[in-house]
This record gives sequence, structure tokens and C-alpha cells, in this order.
Amino acid sequence: MTVSWEIRDEAVWSDGVPISGSDFAFTLEYREAMNGCWDEDIAWRADFAAPGTVETVGDKSFALRFPSATLEYEQLFRWIIPEHAVAGSSYCEDWIDTAWPAAGPFVVEDWQRGESLTLVRNENYWKVDPNGGDRLPYLDGVEFRFIPETQEILTAFRGREVDVIQTPPSAETIGALEAMSDDGVAVSVLSGPVWEHLNFQFGPNNRNTESLNRFVEYRQAVAYALDLEQLFTNIGYEEVQASYGFITHFTPAATSEPWRQYEYNPGLARQLLATACQRAQRDCVANPPVMVLSTTSNADFRPRFADGLQEMLGAIGIEVRLELEDSQLFFGDTLDEGTYDVGEWAWVGSPGLGGLVSVFDLFDPDAPAPDGGNYYRWGTPDSIVRNNDAVSEMRALLSAIRTTVDRAEILALAGQIEEVLAREVVVIPTHARLVVGAVWADEIAGFSMNSTQASHTWNIEMWRRVDQ
Repeated sequence: MTVSWEIRDEAVWSDGVPISGSDFAFTLEYREAMNGCWDEDIAWRADFAAPGTVETVGDKSFALRFPSATLEYEQLFRWIIPEHAVAGSSYCEDWIDTAWPAAGPFVVEDWQRGESLTLVRNENYWKVDPNGGDRLPYLDGVEFRFIPETQEILTAFRGREVDVIQTPPSAETIGALEAMSDDGVAVSVLSGPVWEHLNFQFGPNNRNTESLNRFVEYRQAVAYALDLEQLFTNIGYEEVQASYGFITHFTPAATSEPWRQYEYNPGLARQLLATACQRAQRDCVANPPVMVLSTTSNADFRPRFADGLQEMLGAIGIEVRLELEDSQLFFGDTLDEGTYDVGEWAWVGSPGLGGLVSVFDLFDPDAPAPDGGNYYRWGTPDSIVRNNDAVSEMRALLSAIRTTVDRAEILALAGQIEEVLAREVVVIPTHARLVVGAVWADEIAGFSMNSTQASHTWNIEMWRRVDQ
């Protein structure tokens, strides 16, 4: 498969040098020089899996030849490196604290580590306002301030020390911002790309020796016992919208929201729980089943959600014991070793078909954590659920979706995979985490909150001061 990129004729670097196909080729080569001094947690090196073979390099074009059909090309060029400025240099020695020429609306003027980043207008920026033809950006500069505490952010914003903020999405913060609306503050609260979910552990290290996770009736009982909309209201998060599928956070057209089949039905939940108890040869009246719920403790939403879950599941006869942990422990040993029973955490939905396909690595029976992405260990060799019809179906669907680049086929297969996961209740999507942005609308015009990973600064080139 050959993929070609065409570069706009007017596209230039901030020093006026045209952006060319050579910059694309150089970017693929130079990534190797970054090894050893680039934080492995930053998704740079992961962008360059299987880059293919360079086929053509032109003044305004570039093409790669891949050995087979792949969507890897979508992730290859999030960033482009200017060859004319960087060639012959060492990334580790020359570019850790120094910015190379940019191609965006602003360039770096000053950086105070941990405090602020000051950008000024790129005089050679090549884009124009599609609505009026004016050269962008409108602002002469932007200063980013790094404020660690939410209350400090709100105080600085309330005092008009900053014009635009994106804050953690706590109910208290949203309320505080909305209370300023009469003073000229515009608040945006959207469902973002981070999708939270309840999930079951199927591996051998489950800390709950009484777990019933192996029975699909038990997992279905949990799903039918949850009234997510009411739960969010009960814990003070009325703005949160319940999710009935997770791939909607990647590509909405791909999902039929298959978890809607589990419409709140506590009576049916009790019947299914009784069936699971019978299969487990357990007297669940005399000895109620126990769920050990693990999630992070150092946050606002998850502990509240855990309390609400405890109440709803208790109503159908499941005793929920909460074992909340510091995030470093939870996202370290607990998930890596699969020692939880039922967990609640989140993944981030990446845009594009490549992001959609890659999310299914999380359910690959042949890729258990920690080396693979299947932290649930559903269908893995050491799983309590393996080699059944659903696992076999998942393997076949994964093989098919990884070997096509046809959009319609990918969307159809993605929907089928999600339906298998819903039918088996491997996970229960709950909601997309809120993203919150606020602007002093009497100071800055053009601000528009974005619900994807592009976030609140996605259109910063269009922002302008109201008085200019």
C-alpha cells in the first residue's frame, strides 16, 4: 500500500523556508536520534511503528510504501521536524530546551519551566481566515500559565489575571464558573474523549476469592442493576451523560450503543444473579455475593461513583466492598498484575480510523498485560473465560479489522466487536469524562471548546481581543 502526502504550496516554516517532502523524510529518520532523552510516556516513539519505505520525496510531496494494508500512516506525522534547521544536530544536546522553527500560528519567545510559556505571532504563518481572508493569527501573543491547584486557577480567573481556562471537571468547579456567567464569563461543559468504564477481572490474581466474574449472568445482573442517569444525579453530576457504547468516543457512526440492551431492570438483575449463584453452587441468600471494587481515591468523581454503585448493587443483593487506591498504585501494580476484582477507570479515544482500530487491542485474547493491552485478561491463556465461542469470534474479528483500510468495512467490524463485548459484558461503559472551558467573553472572542483531544486551544489562531 502506498500513501502520499501533498503539502500546500504556501506552507512555510517560521523562518520562511518552504515546508517540503524532505522534512517528512527527515522526521522519520531523526526520531532515532531522540531515543535516550525523550520521556517514554510521551507518545512520540509510538507514532512511528512500521513506518514503511520512502518511495518519493518531492518539493511539495512525499510518499511511503507499506508492505501491507495498515492505518499506521494516520499517526506518523503528528509533528514535522524542519530538516534545514535540525540536520546534523543532536536532539539530546541541542533541542531539549530549545524550540526549532515552527509552522503554526505562534513561535516560542520565552519558557519558564513549571511557570509559564510565552508565544508570539509567527509572522510567516501561511494560513488565512476562511471567512474573511485575513492573515492569521489575530493575537500578537499568548501566555500560558501553569497553575497547579484548581482553586488557584479559579482565583486567577476570577481576578481576570487569565482570560481563558480549562479546569478539572468537578461539580464544584462547574458551579463556581457558572455563577460568574452574569459577569461576562462564558462556560462550556462538554463530554470529552476520555471514556470511563466499569470492568471485570478475568485473570488468576483476582484479590476477591469469592468473585463471580466467570459467570456471564452475574455480569449481566450488574449491568441491569445500574441506572446510570440516576446515579450521576445522586452524586451531584447531572451534567454527565451516560454512555451505552465506547467507540462513539472515536467514531460515532460505528456504534449501535449495544449496552442499551441493559435497560435498568432490578427485577431481571435479581433473577440473573440467582442463576449465577446457582451455577456457582452458592446460597446467595444466606451468603450474599461480594464484589470488591477498586478505583482511584485521589479524585473527585470516582469515589462518588463508587459510593453510588455500592448503593445500586446493594439493592439487588450484591455486597460491594470499596478498596480505593492512590492512582500510582492503582495504575501500577494493581492493573499490571490484575489483582483487582472489578475496576473503574478510563481510556482516551483517539481520532481517526487508526485510533478506533487500536482500541480493540485492549480486548485481544493473545495480548495479556503487562506486555499487551488486555488488562482485563478476558480470553487470555490464563483467563477464567477462554476458548469459548465469544473469544473465538473476537479473534476472528480482530484479524479482519487489522487487515483492511476500507472505511465501511472497519466501521462494520468495529460495531460487531463492540456487540460481542456488550453481549459478554466484559466491560460496562459509563460515561465520557467532562471537559470544562471558560472565557471572559468580554475580553476574548472566537473561543470555542473542543470535545476531542484537540481541547480548548484547537482554534487559537482565530481568537481575538474584543477591543481590537
